[in-house]
Amino acid sequence: MDTILPSAVKDRLSRGEQLTIIDVREEEEVAAGMIAGAIHIPLGELPERLNEIPKAEEVILVCRSGNRSGRALGFLEAQGYKGLKNMTGGMLEWED
Repeated sequence: MDTILPSAVKDRLSRGEQLTIIDVREEEEVAAGMIAGAIHIPLGELPERLNEIPKAEEVILVCRSGNRSGRALGFLEAQGYKGLKNMTGGMLEWED
């Protein structure tokens, strides 16, 4: 499983990179804040919202701690997705 640190995501965003970030947390979790530009797709909705996720480019998956996003990564890989990265430490490690 490819991973990326929250600090690396933040650095890339601060340099103006356009990143595809999927936040798989629940509605009440994202209400407290999420990474600017991230797409909110709760983990349970992934199967019916696959068309919103690029299949062959880098996609960074985010959750609270890195566990659910890791499960999301495994599910998406099984569907044939490439270029997936799990943001280790999740939003608990995000400094904003």
